[in-house]
Amino acid sequence: MEEKNATFQYTYSAEQQGEIKSIRQKYVANEDDKMSQLRKLDESVTRPGTILGIVVGIIGTLVFGLGMTCVLEWKLIGIGCMIGIIGCVGIALAYPLYKIITKKQKEKLAPEIIRLTDELMR
Repeated sequence: MEEKNATFQYTYSAEQQGEIKSIRQKYVANEDDKMSQLRKLDESVTRPGTILGIVVGIIGTLVFGLGMTCVLEWKLIGIGCMIGIIGCVGIALAYPLYKIITKKQKEKLAPEIIRLTDELMR
């Protein structure tokens, strides 16, 4: 009788291969390629303005709410109106701050983004 070496082989599906590769990429020290550098630069253009705009808007909204509380609950109409106006100014400044910060970031990072896009388009 001949003895055969029975082996078991199993191949992963394409979906599992993709998942394995994505998990592996998290743990392998990879060099930033030019496309990922471009994505990071593009994100860094709007991120500071967005963060500052949101923070100023939220603080302005809270101050406005404090002014409303002064007027409606504590019957401090004069003080409440002043606090509410300060809150309205904060709310109104949120979007212009976002635009100004984003414009400055664009001017600062535009040369690098243009250089990377030129390299990628070749």
